[in-house]
Amino acid sequence: MRPELPIGLTERRPPLETQQSTVWTRRQQAVCVRRAYKKYGQSSNPHVILDGLNMTVPKGCIYGLLGASGCGKTTLLSCIVGRRRLNAGEIWVLGGKPGSAGSGVPGPRIGYMPQEIALYGEFTIRETMQFFGMVNGMTPKQVDDKIEFLLKFLQLPSASRPVKNLSGGQQRRVSFAAALLHNPELLILDEPTVGVDPVLRQGIWDHLVHLTKDGGTTIIVTTHYIDETRQAHMIGLMRGGKFLAEESPTSLLQKYNCQSLEDVFLKLSVIQNRGKRRRSSILHDITAAIAVPETSPVPAVEALNSICDNSSEMSGEFGDSISPVPLSKRMSVCSMQVNNAEMELPPEANTKMTLFDRCKLFQSHHMRALIWKNFLWMWRNVAVMLFIVGLPVAQIVLFCLSVGKDPYGLHLAIVNHETNNKTCPPTGTCELTQLSCQFLHQMELRRQVLDFFDDEESAFRAVKRGKAWGALSFTSNYSTSLKKRMDDGQSATDWVLDDSVVSIWLDESNQQISMLLRRDLLFAFQDFAKTLAVTCNFSTKVVANPIQFNQPIYGPYVPNFTDFAAPGVILTIIFFLAVALTSGAMLIERNEGILERSLVSGITGIEVLLGHVVCQLLIMVFQSLMVIAFALVVFDVTNEGDVFWICLLTILTGLCGMCFGFVVSCVTDSERNATYLAMGSFLPIVMLCGIIWPVEGMHAITKSISFILPLTQSTESMRSMLARGWPITEPSVYIGFCSTLIWISVFLTSSVLLIKFKKG
Repeated sequence: MRPELPIGLTERRPPLETQQSTVWTRRQQAVCVRRAYKKYGQSSNPHVILDGLNMTVPKGCIYGLLGASGCGKTTLLSCIVGRRRLNAGEIWVLGGKPGSAGSGVPGPRIGYMPQEIALYGEFTIRETMQFFGMVNGMTPKQVDDKIEFLLKFLQLPSASRPVKNLSGGQQRRVSFAAALLHNPELLILDEPTVGVDPVLRQGIWDHLVHLTKDGGTTIIVTTHYIDETRQAHMIGLMRGGKFLAEESPTSLLQKYNCQSLEDVFLKLSVIQNRGKRRRSSILHDITAAIAVPETSPVPAVEALNSICDNSSEMSGEFGDSISPVPLSKRMSVCSMQVNNAEMELPPEANTKMTLFDRCKLFQSHHMRALIWKNFLWMWRNVAVMLFIVGLPVAQIVLFCLSVGKDPYGLHLAIVNHETNNKTCPPTGTCELTQLSCQFLHQMELRRQVLDFFDDEESAFRAVKRGKAWGALSFTSNYSTSLKKRMDDGQSATDWVLDDSVVSIWLDESNQQISMLLRRDLLFAFQDFAKTLAVTCNFSTKVVANPIQFNQPIYGPYVPNFTDFAAPGVILTIIFFLAVALTSGAMLIERNEGILERSLVSGITGIEVLLGHVVCQLLIMVFQSLMVIAFALVVFDVTNEGDVFWICLLTILTGLCGMCFGFVVSCVTDSERNATYLAMGSFLPIVMLCGIIWPVEGMHAITKSISFILPLTQSTESMRSMLARGWPITEPSVYIGFCSTLIWISVFLTSSVLLIKFKKG
């Protein structure tokens, strides 16, 4: 007869391999989890993922973590590898706390296979293995030798086959091979045999047993196929964030007298969900059922079945928290001591790190792997990269061709009573008759279209119907009155003054066109008067306006909108294309699980960002130089400054956009949300940064907001260099550089912190 155990405790038998010692020292343990508690959601209605969970995994054994989807298996593994933090409790992995300095976790001591494929589809099998080999510090020869074995063992096709051309099961096997590649001390496999045929599945399990027996590797496996874990040394049955049991498969089958582990899990799940009876009564019945003598197994089974016969009471994965064994008292096979007292978490291994190691921003082999991977991805997507490189050039070409040029071909309705509304060619001689024709000729030189009408009413009707942008009217004695006005001067009569005036009515619905028409009409009259004075040997000063505009200090005599908008447009193009490029690349890695897998391998957030910066900076530098060349050389945008500083500011603005793209990819979870965020930030930046309208014309509130935006100071700096030719020593110029560098630091720091802590 076995002695009865206290209520709430069950006897645990260690596997055969571990029966020699029931006291586990730190050296014998690979993973220890004590009082783990993890939740998500609001405190008023928490969504508990882990709740008071205890777990111990000895070194050199296979630990099967079993449970249905959503029970918290993946969350627990993320905590073990250091990618999530517990709300309460402690975790010890391979001699230290995950994420602590020198612990190697995350790092190469762990081999991790996530639920997702987490591979680049464009890479071949060999290239995939080479990347993970470089990340874990393997030499090319070591990688090649291991590839041959893994291809044969996992029945994979040629190493030159792209991953995207493999079947789903083959892709999972490649993911499994990447975890096995560097012979890690701790191998964590999340659903490794999904989509694998039974024969190969058995071969994989045989290999896992071989790794633990001969290589001393510790393995934690999660799976939906419960019965395949019979070869595990110990299994943990998990449901609703709690452990139902943690014993060897043989002990569970014998204890509950079941033919399969699925039956054991079903019985324990039913017991967990029986919330109608009082806890003390349930635990008493369970203890009584289990404590039946070994010589009478049938009554024990019947007693247990009487408790679990109502399977219809099973609820969802997060059912009632009625556990057959209280987690606070339940003993694990690996944590059981002689006095049956719960073993505390072992002390952390003393890992010494030099000051240089603590201050080191990146590992050389990590950066080599990331840069090689990024360039290889670009080469595999050469068509996409050519489009990305050519897109800013196309955009600046479209801008220079379509924005800032003076409108021409504008129709004007003309009512000329002096010539009976008929066209008349200019004479080119000093004839002071039909002067209206010479004035209209100046308008034709500006490529505007003149439509003649018999009366003002017809001309107004054309403007109202949108057939013309304005109406002009000349009196029948326009030339005579204009000559008399010049001769009489101050003594000219009112009728002379009225008849010598050109009456103009414009369509002011389009401000830009109306302003340009006003300018053309004024300049046409000045040119007409100047030409007439030269022909008749008059002094041009006589017919000139009493206000004289001399050659501008900065800019051309006739300014154009292209020169004003070009600096902001150039920076905006480079900035937002960099946002799209970097956020897209990061989101692909995040959503496909590649980023998570890289971080578990020991790559830091800074290394991930630097790897993208190095590769994409080269593309962005080429984009910037091409945009500057097309704007300044091909389309002759006004430039009075130093081309070096102009190019440098453009490149820094692109780098700022890349860092903003990192922030977007870290904040959002999908390409759609990233697109919304990028588009939502585009219009405010364009409107408030002085790109399409001067900051000085804004409201006081928007003006104060404008000065702190990323492109405001850099746009003004670029404009000062292009239009004014100011050097870097001018405050308006170097403030733009300083502002851009500050925003780069802010965005880059935010990205590193988000990558590091968001999963926590």
